[in-house]
Amino acid sequence: MAKLVINNESRKSTIAPEIYGHFSEHLGRCIYEGLYVGENSDIPNVNGMRKDVVDALKEMKIPVLRWPGGCFADEYHWMDGIGPKEKRKKMINTHWGGVIEDNSFGTHEFFELCKQLGCKTYVNMNVGSGTVREMSEWVEYITFNGVSPMADLRKANGHEEPWQLDYVGVGNENWGCGGNMRPQYYADLYRRYQTYVRGYAGAYPIQKICCGANSNDYDWTRKVMETCFEHSEPHQHGFMDGLSLHYYTLPETEDDWNYKGSATDFTEEVFYQTLKRGVYMEELVTRHGAIMDQFDPDKKIGMMVDEWGIWTDVEPGTNPGFLYQQNTMRDALVAGNTLNIFNKHSDRVKMANIAQLINVLQSVMLTEGAKMIKTPTYAVFHMYAAHQGAELLSSELLEAGTVGSGKNELAKVYESVSEKDGVITVTLTNNSLESAEDVEISLTKDGSAYSVCEASAVTGKMNAHNTFETPDVVKEEAFTAYSKTSDGIKVTLPACSVVSVRLKK
Repeated sequence: MAKLVINNESRKSTIAPEIYGHFSEHLGRCIYEGLYVGENSDIPNVNGMRKDVVDALKEMKIPVLRWPGGCFADEYHWMDGIGPKEKRKKMINTHWGGVIEDNSFGTHEFFELCKQLGCKTYVNMNVGSGTVREMSEWVEYITFNGVSPMADLRKANGHEEPWQLDYVGVGNENWGCGGNMRPQYYADLYRRYQTYVRGYAGAYPIQKICCGANSNDYDWTRKVMETCFEHSEPHQHGFMDGLSLHYYTLPETEDDWNYKGSATDFTEEVFYQTLKRGVYMEELVTRHGAIMDQFDPDKKIGMMVDEWGIWTDVEPGTNPGFLYQQNTMRDALVAGNTLNIFNKHSDRVKMANIAQLINVLQSVMLTEGAKMIKTPTYAVFHMYAAHQGAELLSSELLEAGTVGSGKNELAKVYESVSEKDGVITVTLTNNSLESAEDVEISLTKDGSAYSVCEASAVTGKMNAHNTFETPDVVKEEAFTAYSKTSDGIKVTLPACSVVSVRLKK
């Protein structure tokens, strides 16, 4: 039996709500058909935004949304996406499918969407093919409340008041699709571009996010930090508020990105391999964090893991450039493990954005015409929402054992624990396909006084997934496999499951 010891007198870091953030790119059917159908659509919408999708995201408590990319961001010119829609420029989406981008979803539409969602805004701006002036004027257009060329243009386009811009990404993947830059060169550009992301008087403070590393490129992190900090003290004057990190879990790929494996048809060996590759996130966060500590020991600069999740082969018969994939219990476990890791490193990780929100990669929803279904990943985000803004509690898992074998061996159970408003939330994964796991949860203070006030789980076979014909194969359900003990509770985690248990005096 595994033992989870919770020190409920030891509060650590606050779990930033933005760790549960999401990412929407002009890619495939994420924006168009997924989030946005237009005001004249027969699909129920509010100002063009799909009502069923918005309602489900609000229920999931989405805290922040990143847009417009991704690789698309560094070829996006924002002025093409404002003004009367019939006059907006059309362009070829060279990164994703070679389709026509008509720019009917632009700045006004994004902020309207975030208003409906009630979430923070994260705009990734163009360094790869854009100019300092273009970036500066976009910030002015969005945030300035006064008389200026860009503020006047916004008003002429129908929005009198400025919007709240919470985060600005200064470029995206500039080591790759964002310009194939060297770290020192990018860092010098970052220093220059961020200077003109103005915090206008009266405007809400904007947090600036620097482009960080791809996976385990620790050299990028070190050289970017060195160059940015040379003759500067970024943490003292908002020079840099966040450094990004991108990591995708590729189930079967070694060196050939053309083959990543099926989203639904995989072996038990590949299942464990995928989970092991997913929890590699722990090493990445730890090692990149250690480099950041050398320059920012007070952890004032957040690690922003603004692209993460499973990347498989596309569903058969779909456009390869649209990255449309199904979502199974394997995805749910990758999500549960990863979010537990982020929670436990919330002293450094201040935002994460799973890729992507809808119809692309590891999405929380899929749509087909007027139909919408929630994925197993949606269920995990919904269950974990109680961690948002809570205080991380010190916890230690003992005697849980491992699953998988050889290079694919990983811990059987991953957990994290937080407290908010007197309620302790415990989230656990059972990564085993074969066996349930008993976990004895004990609290160091007043354990006997706590009882379960809410509990839910998502479980199923490793490749179980929802379809438009059978939308409820995998869903969040009430969890009852627990009993009270002298200093806490005992739970029995089903095989292949993600469980949330909430405790209250």
